[in-house]
Amino acid sequence: MKKRRSEAKLLTGHKGAAERPGGRVAAGSRSPSKGNPANLRSVSRELRRFALTLPGATEHFPWGERVAKVNGKVFVFLGGDPVPGGPMGLSVKLPNSGPDALDLPFTKPTGYGLGKAGWVSASFETGDRPPVEILKTWILESYRAIAPKKILAKLDSAGR
Repeated sequence: MKKRRSEAKLLTGHKGAAERPGGRVAAGSRSPSKGNPANLRSVSRELRRFALTLPGATEHFPWGERVAKVNGKVFVFLGGDPVPGGPMGLSVKLPNSGPDALDLPFTKPTGYGLGKAGWVSASFETGDRPPVEILKTWILESYRAIAPKKILAKLDSAGR
């Protein structure tokens, strides 16, 4: 467990987190990295574009929030388009890296019982610098967990 927390701090640049029992980081220490504020709106758009480049991915707006689906099933919840200065979040299904992802200070199990099925939510506030490449890796893992084998063959043939 200690190794994963160290990796989490390395990946996010997060230092000095106040940890809870069980290795989770206390809510007051959730920011992955403070400093120059990232434009969360542009990060959200980059993640959306990435998700929609995957074979068969389509965009939908159930409940007024943005989701990406493959074969009619959601593989990433992107929430609403962040307003300038507002928060950003996403939820993905992480059957392989979920336990490690939950060691990161900006994640938690997804609500509505989805966390029990391997869904993880990440959220970021103004001033946070989301680890975009890690988030893209998670979107891809979620896509692979949801997409049918026939569509995954297209992804594999494209070398992703």
